[in-house]
Amino acid sequence: MSDDTHQSKPPTEHTRVAIEAFASTLPKDDGTDVINVDRGFIATRTDPVISRLEPSAWGGHTWDLSRSDFVDGPAPATVNPSLWRQAGLNARHGLYEVCDGIYQVRGFDASNATFVRGERGWVVIDPMTTAETAAAGYELVSEHLGHREVTAVIYTHSHVDHYGGILGMVDRDRVDSGEVPVVAPEGFLTEAVAEFVVAAPAMGRRATFMFGLLLPWDEYGHVDTGLTKGVPAGAPALVPPTIEITETGQELILDGVRVEFQLTPESEAPAEMHFYFSDYRALCMAENCSGTMHNVLTLRGAQARDSLRWSRYIDEAIQRWGPEAEVVFASHGWPHWGTEAVASYLTRQRDLYRWLHDQAMRLANLGHTPDEIASAVKLPPGLWDDYLCHGYYGTVSHNVRAVYQRYLGFFDGHPSSLDPYEPVESGRRYVEFMGGMDELLAKARTAYESGDYRWVAQVLRHAVFADPECREARLLQADAFEQLAYLAESGPWRDEYLTGALELRNGTTDAPVFSRPRAEVVRGMTLQQIFDFLAVKIDGQAAATLGPLAINWVLTDVDETARLELSNGTLHSMPGLVHDHPDATVSCDRLFLEEMVATGRTLPEVVDAGEASIEGQAERVLALWDTLTDFPMFWPIIEP
Repeated sequence: MSDDTHQSKPPTEHTRVAIEAFASTLPKDDGTDVINVDRGFIATRTDPVISRLEPSAWGGHTWDLSRSDFVDGPAPATVNPSLWRQAGLNARHGLYEVCDGIYQVRGFDASNATFVRGERGWVVIDPMTTAETAAAGYELVSEHLGHREVTAVIYTHSHVDHYGGILGMVDRDRVDSGEVPVVAPEGFLTEAVAEFVVAAPAMGRRATFMFGLLLPWDEYGHVDTGLTKGVPAGAPALVPPTIEITETGQELILDGVRVEFQLTPESEAPAEMHFYFSDYRALCMAENCSGTMHNVLTLRGAQARDSLRWSRYIDEAIQRWGPEAEVVFASHGWPHWGTEAVASYLTRQRDLYRWLHDQAMRLANLGHTPDEIASAVKLPPGLWDDYLCHGYYGTVSHNVRAVYQRYLGFFDGHPSSLDPYEPVESGRRYVEFMGGMDELLAKARTAYESGDYRWVAQVLRHAVFADPECREARLLQADAFEQLAYLAESGPWRDEYLTGALELRNGTTDAPVFSRPRAEVVRGMTLQQIFDFLAVKIDGQAAATLGPLAINWVLTDVDETARLELSNGTLHSMPGLVHDHPDATVSCDRLFLEEMVATGRTLPEVVDAGEASIEGQAERVLALWDTLTDFPMFWPIIEP
């Protein structure tokens, strides 16, 4: 589709007025954030482009430092001025000194990588998302601080942007041999696999909306995620930790560096931790304190986080280390220096998550629904006046609904919500009830011209699902989404709206690409996790027709076994055990099992190649494999 109705539109007069009104409410900028962002700058990379190690549908490079160069000067009329300010801060990149002996590479990835000087080399905190960006960051450190081997790695938590790049800094063999310890909070591997593998296909598609992965980077498109510049493409890996932190107060000495840990499970991630370097009087707050309000429930999808425990963990860190910490840094954003500034920053971050929790539950206990709570709760002056509490990444609106969800679930208590019609049938009925498509569109156009974009976006959802081929409904909803994007202070909200507009105008992306975990990720999974993932791929209705099936799976190269049981279309696995009288026994090297998971290569293909064998009822095992579902990377969101 090439006509101009599919191009970006300028802001309407209603949008301009609303942005000006919002700008008048913003706190005074005293320049502190700019000073802190630039403090300790050493150097950055000369070539802005970090190339990919392997080809991808996302393009030829993994990261481009220059993509945010357009964020300069006054905010354009198409971007909320507060988000534009945040984007300018996040656009800084390079190597920075946190204090003598601690350095950060910022802006090379979605996350920061922190380097702590040890006796023999570097203790690295959060080696970024991909091998490419991690290697580029390490190269910058070596160029300006001298080459030193990485002697230990700390993962702050179980999100891929904090562990996926490890192989860009450390050879896996050095970890496997015990030469390089990898430290992570208790439960790290379970949570990393649950999020990055089991739910990855759904999260990955939703991430294209949340992070604007299909959008251009300019004043009409993606500007910033609010937490960071964007999301890199590239090659993530999963290297399991070799040391787990199991209790608060636990201490380690890593390459001569003393570290004291605080576990913070069910905060920003299900497995997360803070830690303190007493020799440096430096506190790392992982991702629980960043330069923005974070997500209690991320738009890409995840478990709803516990904002009460989140607040309490920050309070515990204040009590434990606040009086002596001279600098606080995190996995995103920039550090804060001086004991007074550290305490002030942590206090407001603590209060922020407690405010979201307490006000959401106060209203819930008065009988208000999630949407009513979202409309009612606003930040108090003491938090609104701090830009670092603003909703650039999370928002008050979806965070308070997440608090409700964690306690009370998705059901709002109204009986009509028990068994609603699915979107297509609901849409058809709404359109008919509103007098037909022509009548609905006429009213929606009037609402658009009056500046009521939220209502237009909401009501036209029914029109598009009732008739996805109705061009006028699609384009009008796209226009409404676009105006809402220009108004959004939140980077993810902006990207969600603009990606919705893009797909309404041009259609859902149709690319023959499947979502599968990379080989380097599968290599880090336990045998239990591999078979649990395969169980999710089984079409239960089809598998149920195969009847009960007992399989022993033998990995010949690593001398491991797993007892598999198919029962009522569900697959159960118990590594380390075998059936006494199996229906079939599958034998192969672990490498070939990993390859089937990572590449989509089928069991029949592996058997035909002589790389696996099946004794017993082979045809039933192969029939079970035929029920495995391939998950496409793209599926419709804004249309049926």
